[in-house]
Amino acid sequence: MKFKFWGVRGSIPTPGPNTVKYGGNTTCIEIRTNDNDLIILDAGTGIHALAQTLLREMPVKAHIFITHTHWDHIQGLPFFIPIFIPNNQIKIYGGLDPVTNESINRALSVQLQYSFFPIREAQLNARMDYFTIKPGEPIHIGAAKITPIVLSHPVLNFGYRIDCDDRSLFFTGDYEPQLNIHDPQDEEYAEFQTYVDAKRQEVILAMKGVDALIIDSSYTSAEYASKQGWGHGTYDSAIKLAADAQVKKLFFTHHEPTRSDTELDVLFQTLLKNNPATGFDLMLAQEGAEVSL
Repeated sequence: MKFKFWGVRGSIPTPGPNTVKYGGNTTCIEIRTNDNDLIILDAGTGIHALAQTLLREMPVKAHIFITHTHWDHIQGLPFFIPIFIPNNQIKIYGGLDPVTNESINRALSVQLQYSFFPIREAQLNARMDYFTIKPGEPIHIGAAKITPIVLSHPVLNFGYRIDCDDRSLFFTGDYEPQLNIHDPQDEEYAEFQTYVDAKRQEVILAMKGVDALIIDSSYTSAEYASKQGWGHGTYDSAIKLAADAQVKKLFFTHHEPTRSDTELDVLFQTLLKNNPATGFDLMLAQEGAEVSL
């Protein structure tokens, strides 16, 4: 099993001279099994570049797993060229939102409305199938098993564990480790802390021992102090979680949109200096980087 980063930026695309090294496209990861089954995690703007490479291997059969439907994770769907080409099969997987009661097919159909896009959904020539998935219930694609788990974010958000070819990876989508919303002196604090601790153990178990953990690490700890509740994690929280889950490689992703390549380099060197013996490899996700597990 191998994977490739096509988009690693968070919140909004950031093209320009300051993001050439790590990339300015929003989230998209391509996974290939040893049997060449194609699994795609999220459909941010990075999926457009991925689509160009797929034109060489028609017909395309793609399985797209959406973590959540915030714009930066779905805005590339209307520009995924294989959806316009006959004989392609595109399968899109996602959750049933408990607030809106909408399933994953809404992610594309809303974007293809008259007011937002020049091409209607009825004009798509590929076979489009939508699947509503549930936490803890695996989906099997060839030799791959994809298991979703609900992770903390201000909308329904799935993390995905992929087990295949005796290798494994976990991708969080956007993820802010659960916080206790009560003050320590509050009556409800202890009970809610029990829930927080149980949820953390559930997350650790879901990513236990994976060969690669790809995790939302948008902020430094200092930045996070003013951004609690925004739905994103820190570099330090990612390292702590990776250590507890005993992963083999940790990839920081969802790079903060205002952070330049130079700033990412400086920040990463500081992380390496401050964490000399984690027991696992630390890496910054980089657009175009391909990893064989």
